[in-house]
Formats: sequence, structure tokens, C-alpha cells
Amino acid sequence: MQELGTTSLVIVGVIAVLALAALGVAVVLRRQVLAAGDGTASMQGIAQAIQEGASAYLNRQFRTLALFVVIVFALLFLLPGDGGVRIGRSVAFVFGAAFSAAIGYLGMWLAVRANLRVAAAAQAAGPVDARRTEGARIAFRTGGVVGMSVVGLGLLGATLVVLVYRAEAPAVLEGFGFGAALLAMFMRVGGGIFTKAADVGADLVGKVEQGIPEDDPRNAATIADNVGDNVGDCAGMAADLFESYAVMLVAALILGKAVFGEQGLIFPLIVTAIGALVAVLGVAITKVRAGESGLTAIYRGFYISALVGALLAAAAAFLYLPSSFADIEGVSAELRDAAGDPRLVTSGAVVIGVVLAGVILAVTGYFTGTTSKPTLHVARTSQTGAATVVLSGIGVGFESAVYTAGIIAAAICGAFLLAGGSVWLSLFLVALAGCGLLTTVGVIVAMDTFGPVSDNAQGIAEMSGDVDAEGAQILTELDAVGNTTKAITKGIAIATAVLAATALFGSYADAVGTALVSAGTAGTGGIVDALLSFQVISPVTLVGIILGGATVFLFSGLAIDAVTRAAGAIVFEVRRQFREHPGIMTGEVRPEYGRVVDICTKDSLRELATPGLLAAFAPIAVGFGLGVGPLAGFLAGAIGTGVLMAVFLANAGGAWDNAKKIVEDGAYGGKGSAAHEAVVIGDTVGDPFKDTAGPAINPLIKVMNLVAVLIAPAVVAMSVPEDANHVLRIGIALAAAAIAFGAVIHSRLRAARVDHEARLEHEVGLV
Repeated sequence: MQELGTTSLVIVGVIAVLALAALGVAVVLRRQVLAAGDGTASMQGIAQAIQEGASAYLNRQFRTLALFVVIVFALLFLLPGDGGVRIGRSVAFVFGAAFSAAIGYLGMWLAVRANLRVAAAAQAAGPVDARRTEGARIAFRTGGVVGMSVVGLGLLGATLVVLVYRAEAPAVLEGFGFGAALLAMFMRVGGGIFTKAADVGADLVGKVEQGIPEDDPRNAATIADNVGDNVGDCAGMAADLFESYAVMLVAALILGKAVFGEQGLIFPLIVTAIGALVAVLGVAITKVRAGESGLTAIYRGFYISALVGALLAAAAAFLYLPSSFADIEGVSAELRDAAGDPRLVTSGAVVIGVVLAGVILAVTGYFTGTTSKPTLHVARTSQTGAATVVLSGIGVGFESAVYTAGIIAAAICGAFLLAGGSVWLSLFLVALAGCGLLTTVGVIVAMDTFGPVSDNAQGIAEMSGDVDAEGAQILTELDAVGNTTKAITKGIAIATAVLAATALFGSYADAVGTALVSAGTAGTGGIVDALLSFQVISPVTLVGIILGGATVFLFSGLAIDAVTRAAGAIVFEVRRQFREHPGIMTGEVRPEYGRVVDICTKDSLRELATPGLLAAFAPIAVGFGLGVGPLAGFLAGAIGTGVLMAVFLANAGGAWDNAKKIVEDGAYGGKGSAAHEAVVIGDTVGDPFKDTAGPAINPLIKVMNLVAVLIAPAVVAMSVPEDANHVLRIGIALAAAAIAFGAVIHSRLRAARVDHEARLEHEVGLV
């Protein structure tokens, strides 16, 4: 085992203590949230139902995912590498998966208790401004708990691996990042299917067919809708941001060690540790002032904490790094005689990441905010029907994707320019930019959790009927703020995913290069060279690019189609209850909420496996079937298509959602009007866009990149002439393709069966 210097070990030890301190702050914030008033008995009963449904779903989901964790744990032992590293990588995979699951569960557990307290704050005695401020404080600090936990567990996992495995830590951390990303993707897909199936079903039958409010207690799907907010937006997004944190750190450590040696291994840890301090600051200073919008307060807290994070990271660079590349012990030969100051270069990269987060925040807020021109335009099109609402939302999504992708591309170009044209240094700087962006992850998670907590609070208030008109308006305003913050955090998560994937792209190239050196060959021409070549003009590499982009489309289609089927089942169930129990509409009969929750749970877990198997096995099929060059093309195609698709889906959905809010606030006829029906249709189209398929693309591209990094040495070993085993290589590729597309075909057959059963049930109901 390679050793690290005493100074490095001391720094890592201090960071580990800081990670524990972050977890301590999370405990303190949790107590503050739970100390708030918990409302009336009616509110508590509704909240209890939401809590039970969310806990039951996640418990069943974790039992399902445990099988995947066990299988992957065993498969990781089959990959090439030193015995100790292989064991460590497999164990780290389990810890990464466990931490990701724990973060998701914590996000759900606290959110289903904070929602009640936000609703109680809105109906408490006192001035309206004071009630609004208290509700916003509870919602934001709930997210602060999850944010501090993300920072604490992410840093703790990374530092423990570095302390145990020292310089070999990057190889072991591949498993940690893979575990976090895989679990996050499953939680994102499963939770997204649950929440949007319930939401779409509740809207279509409740609002459109029955003409009752969104959270009316007569709607059998309303409890499932509120449960879904927590298992999708809280648990799923918390796990997603944790894996972004973990994967970015893994990529930075791999590239840092390759470029800067020991100091490159430690410096990313220092930058992300600064994020723990920034998170505490951001949560502490985010307070809504009298007469102020909650969004203004959140923006102010974010920008101040981001600025402080950039300054602290620059100070750390000047304190820790030398003034010349030549003075860095273990620096790569390419950089040993390079001009420039590594302190300025690394500081600039961190600043790029922080600025990128701020710009994404502003751009996403512009395209999805309730007061911005794009969303107002979507709301205005409701005067001509649902078709124009859908078309205008699609247009907003497409346009916003171009600007967001261009901004992210500019950030990557900035890192390349800072590196003076050095590819490897620029990849490390991209990873550092991602670490800089994630110095604000604590505040980002708080912003995201604010949304579903406020949404649930509004639902509890409406179902209980215990909140006065002023309190209801407070919750409506907080919910609108939450819609925008959710869209913003999705935009930032997408930017993080692209930076992490770009850095992992470099890690993949490093893994391939190391494997080629170990093999001692560059090929002998012909097909072998084509398999190992990274040239984009190679037809087989272009095939990889096409397949990578196609995988993103297929993954998105599967996720949206899963929501469609599950939502259809909810629509039939809610219609059945209204039809068979007329007393529901008069308030004499209580709807069977549990049946809808059970349908959502079963359908979402049944649909979980197909997208996950596609993500894990598609790169294996391409890598072993076509070689490491086409696999590089596959990753490039997935990254390029993924960023555009994810932004399009997230922002189109966000614009539709807030356009609905604008109409419900009284524009163009308000609730019950033809315009309202049109924006409800638009919102139901956008639901699986912004909360299922779009966010799931983030972990998808990182899972595929990490799979590629892990299998690269084996692909090279089976491709070079000296050790070629083309029969085994092709056999593995065919098996992987059979698993991936077998899952897709099985999903299609299941969809046809479900459609047939639904049609029969509908016909029986009509009779």
C-alpha cells in the first residue's frame, strides 16, 4: 500500500472530524424543526397517513434494492485489480449504496413531519408576515438537515477510504461512487413513478372530471399524491444530490492523483470540506424578512454562501499548494515544466464552478418562475386550449436547454483555457469546478426540500380545513416558491452531472491508458486498433456516440411510459370509487386512500428494474462488444444528449407547473375555467417530465460512466492481441445486451397486458 505524508494524513483526519461536526449540526437543526408546533388533531391525522404511506413505500423499495446491491457486490470481485483493492471497492460500494439510501430515508422521514409544522405555522396566531417567515424557516431548515447530512456522510465516506487505503483510495472510491449513484438512480426512478402517477391521476379525475380542488379530501388519490412528494422529491432528490457529491469527489480524487500526485488527492477534499462550513452559513442566514418573497431570501442566502465558499477555496489553494507546478511532488511529466501558478489555476476552477451554480440558478429561475416572461407566456396560451399550452411549454423547454447547455459548455471551456491547453489538467480543473459548485450543496438540498414540504403543507391545510384564508394564501405563496426552487435545484443537479460525467470521462481515459500500458501493446492494426482507438471520425466510434444518445432517449421513454401506465391505473381506481360510492362527493363516505397508495407502490416497484438494468448493462454490451474506443463514444453521446434532454424535461415541466399556479391565482378565469382545465392538462404532461425522467438522467449518465471506468481494464485485456479472448468478450457483450433489452421487451409485454386488463376493467365498470 502506497503511503501518504504526515501532513496529508493530518488534513484528512481534520476533514473527517469536520464531517462528523456537519452531522452534529444536522442533529441540532432536526431538533429545531421537530420543536415547532404540530397543528390540530385533523392535521395530525392527515400527516400520519402520509407518514405511514411514505415509510411503507421506502421500506418495500429498500428490500427490493437489497438484491441488486448483493449481486453487484459479488460482481465487483470479478473485475481485474489487486485483491485488497477489489475487496475495498466492493465494501465501499455497499457503503455508498447504504449512505445514499440513508440520506433518502432521512429526507423523507423529516419532510413528512415538517410538512405538518409548516401548515401549523401558517394558521398560528400572529401577523401574516410572521407566519410566513416561520413557515419558510421550518421548510428551509428541514432541507438544511438533509443538506448537512449529505455533506457529512459524503466527506466521512471519502476520508475514511483515504485514511485506510491512502494513495490507492481513488480505485476503492470508484465503488463508493458507483454504489451511491446506482441507489440514487433507482430511488429517483421509483420515487418519480410513484409521485407522478398519483399526481396525474389525482389531477385528471379530481380537477378535470369532478371539478374539485387538488387536495380535496374527497379525492382518493390525494394522500398518495402527498406521499409521492416525499418519496420522489425528498428521498429521491436527496439521494441524487448525495451521489452527485460522492461521484464528483471520486472523479476529482482520481484525476487529482494522476495530475498532481499526493496534493491532487488531498486538495479536492479540502474544497468539499469548505462546503460544510458554507452549508452552515447558508442555512443560518436564509431568513425571510417582513414583506419579502421567500424566493428573494433563498437567492440571497445562496449567493452569499457561494461567494464565501469561493473565497475560502481560493484561500485554501494559496495556503496548501505551491506557486509552481515543478514544486508539486508527484506532478505529471506533462506539467512539470508548465508555466503558471497552480494556486491561481485551481482557484479559478473553483470560482468557475461557483459562478456556474449562480448562473444556472438565474437562468432556470427565469424560464420557470411565476413572474418571468416564459412562464407567463405559457399561462397566456391557456386561453386557446390545452394543445397550445403543451406546445408553448415544449418550446420553453427546448429553448432553455440550449442556453443551459451553452453555459455548462462555457464553464468547461473556461477550465480548458485555465489549463493552457493541457487535456489532463483541464479534466482535473473540470472536476474541481464541480467540487466548487458543490460547496453550495447544503444550500441546494435545502432549496429542493423546501418545495415538497411546502406542497405537502398546502395539501394538509386544504384537506383539514383548519387554515384560514390568510394562512392558505401563505401556503400557496410558499408552494409557488417551492416549485421554482425545485426547478432550480434540478438545473444545478444537471450541471453537476455533466461536470462529473466529463471528469469521469477523463477517469475512464486514465483507466484505459493504464490498462494499455500494463498490456504492453498498442495493437497490431485492423480491427484491434479500431476497438482501442478514441478517434471520433472512426465509424465504430460514431456508432458508440449514436448508441449513447439512443440510450438516454430509451431510458426517458421507459420512465415516462411507466408513469403513464401507473397513472392510468390510478385514474381507473379513483373513478371506480366515485362511481361505486356516491357518498364520497357529499362527504358521507371516506375514500379508500390506502388502495391508491398500494397501487402506486406496486406499480412503481414493478417498473423499477427495467431502466436500472438498461443503465448498468448497456455500457457493458457496448464496451465488450465494440471496444474501449466506441465505449468512449457511447459515454460522449450519453453526456451530450443527457444534458439537453434533462434540461428540456425539467424546465418544460417547471413552466407548466407554475403556469397552472398563475391561472389558479385568478388569471384568465381562475379555477374551474376552461383556461384552468388547459393548464392542468399541461401540468400533467409535465409531471413525468420534470419529476421522473428528467431528474433520473442525472444519475443515469454517472452510473454508465462509472460502469465504463470499472470495466475498462477488462475490456482492454480481452482486446489486445497477446491476451485476446474474443469468444469470451463477445459472449459477455451478448449476455449484457440480452439482459438490457430483455428487460425492455419484458416491460413492453407487461405494458400490453396491463392495457388489456385496464380496458376489460373499464368495460365492466361501464356495464
